Amino acid sequence: MSKIICSAAIRGAHKILDMAEETYEAAIKKYGPEQEVSFPNTAYFLPVIYSMLGAKVQTLGDMKDIFQECRKLLPAMVSNDLWLPYLAPALDAGMATFFAEEMYESIRYLNTPEFYTKTEDPTSGNIWLGAADDVIFRKRGVEFVDGTAPGFAAIMGAPPSKEIASKIALELQEKNLYIFMHDENNGVRMADQLVEGGVQVGWNTRLVPFGPTYTSAVFAIGFACRVAMAFGGIKPGDYRGNLIYNKDRTFAFVMALGPVSDEWYANAAGAINWGFPTISDYDIPEVLPTGICTYEHVVSNVPHKEIVQKAIEVRGLKVNIAKIDIPMSFGPAFEGERIRKDDLFMECGGGRTSGVEVLISKEMSEIEDGRVTVEGKDIKDIKQGENLPLAILVEVAGREMQSDFEPILERQFHHLINYIQGIMHMGQRNIMWVRIGKAAVEKGFSLAHFGKVLHGKLHQEFGAIVDKIQVKIYTELDKVEEVQELARSVYAKRDERLGSMADDTEDIFYSCTLCQSFAPSHVCIITPERVGMCGAYNWLDGKASYQINPTGPNQPIEKGECLDPQLGVFKGINEFINQASRGAVTDLSCYSLMTDPMTACGCFEAIAAMLPQCNGIMVVNRDFPGMTPSGMKFTTLAGMAGGGAQTPGFMGVSKHYMTSPKLFMAEGGLKRVVWLPKMLKEEIAEKLKMRCEEMGMPEFFEMIATEENGTTEEEILAFMKEKGHPALSMEAAV
Repeated sequence: MSKIICSAAIRGAHKILDMAEETYEAAIKKYGPEQEVSFPNTAYFLPVIYSMLGAKVQTLGDMKDIFQECRKLLPAMVSNDLWLPYLAPALDAGMATFFAEEMYESIRYLNTPEFYTKTEDPTSGNIWLGAADDVIFRKRGVEFVDGTAPGFAAIMGAPPSKEIASKIALELQEKNLYIFMHDENNGVRMADQLVEGGVQVGWNTRLVPFGPTYTSAVFAIGFACRVAMAFGGIKPGDYRGNLIYNKDRTFAFVMALGPVSDEWYANAAGAINWGFPTISDYDIPEVLPTGICTYEHVVSNVPHKEIVQKAIEVRGLKVNIAKIDIPMSFGPAFEGERIRKDDLFMECGGGRTSGVEVLISKEMSEIEDGRVTVEGKDIKDIKQGENLPLAILVEVAGREMQSDFEPILERQFHHLINYIQGIMHMGQRNIMWVRIGKAAVEKGFSLAHFGKVLHGKLHQEFGAIVDKIQVKIYTELDKVEEVQELARSVYAKRDERLGSMADDTEDIFYSCTLCQSFAPSHVCIITPERVGMCGAYNWLDGKASYQINPTGPNQPIEKGECLDPQLGVFKGINEFINQASRGAVTDLSCYSLMTDPMTACGCFEAIAAMLPQCNGIMVVNRDFPGMTPSGMKFTTLAGMAGGGAQTPGFMGVSKHYMTSPKLFMAEGGLKRVVWLPKMLKEEIAEKLKMRCEEMGMPEFFEMIATEENGTTEEEILAFMKEKGHPALSMEAAV
């Protein structure tokens, strides 16, 4: 720990203890050792001393032993010649500081009974409330247990203006924190600034002006100690239990505004014992390594506009968004809602316009939590039927966030956006499709509401790993294409993570039931060699999702006995899918298009279909708008392959699966593929050529027809004969 900070904390502790002892000696002479002392109307005596030492300080005479304990704790002053580990002595000095301040404040109550109001709210002539009595404590303390109030900010000093003070206070209130205010900065106190600015202070607004001097900081620590004893079952004297309880359960921190005195350093050192770090706007040495506190111990030079968010980050407080502030109804009841043609105001993506959605992780300093921006036209700027390109870029940061978690969070966009009444969302990645209904527009829907929903719900559902979220929404084509390019590189890196893993090397596969709101009987099976048909989840994503949310849509499945290696039939998979589909699907072949194929919802990237005359398989991607050799366009084929039903000869697939060794293995694999849209063939060309090399047929890439070679079975058959396609000599697929 910084020698400068520890030296100052120890100096400050010496000053405070000397002051308290001087006050004590004067009180003994004036009142005698039998004089009762206490904080008003509390059964916790002097709560810090009671909780740490188990000592009941009831009279002035009882303080003698506590002062002796303070002197034992107090280390010698740090000198230029004294080189020691500084953390432990500084923590002891901080503890001695709180013991001394608690005795000092109890004597203040004796000497000046009217110094504090001893009420829940300020009086007309006094704003300083003093220590909370047991009535206030019981009423407010339970909020620190049930989550209504996750913690408190103990503010020392004041910011430069009442406007900044009001902004900081409001930000802290929005995070449901209590704000305990102490001391001054150049004669200015934050509580006075708030009152001057028309802000109501008191326990009822969680803006609590404890006292005008630094010694009142002990009231905040005492409140935390009482919470641990009253609601946490911690016994008086169990100092270790009390400190750990508060570190793990009370998300409190010190916010030092203005020049930091030795006495402030001493109080900050004391707070570190409880795991409460200090965040300052002033230029003081920092203590960044973790140890006693969850993360950093002292962080300084933080701008006022960032100080609340920085404090929350350093303390490890998870933001809880209680209500999603949008004008439409919101909830799972609307997830399966369809927006029909007559109800449609406009749509984005889905082949109508360019569309993409992607989530990436960033550094904490790069994100402003809750920021939602829309660049380009919004709903209010267009007429009915005027479709827009759309890019949704969500940037997240978190101490526990990993890149492996990105696709799990990103895939939540599907159901979270569907929760909005009057909005329909399909697909994912760069094949997302959003339909916006007239009713939502009439209620005042804005594209910014997508951002509010994603910010709020991702905080709610993934607060354990995400600390900050910002959302950028673009409707200008050049910006949408820029995000698409970023997304493609992100998707490629995700798809490469599987490396050399294979279905045969793993005993566990993963399920995905995220889309059962649209297709109740659909269960996607994700294997190392078969990415989910939406293209968004691979096997590692399923594993990471299960780690984050063990009761979520991605469950591990013991594949069990292999009943047919060619078809990909596994006993454990069949048992799971029978249960998860509620008996609608009893048998599944993981590697077949024709025999018990996998079901689909409607979020597949592409559709595979058998072409009987060609004895081969065509695959068409969602973005392709034209006719296919099956005689159907993608939209018609989707009705055959989707809905959660098994339809032999039709199946949803991901683009990545097209280069898997397990692709249509029961039907002969990639060699059975006879037609792809040119855009899909070019998109996966590099990997497809590599797969052809692996098969020992590098020439096969040129044997796959596109719409340039034909869009009917007759035309494709002629092309196959010209190229000598291997499907011509294969057994008929049945």
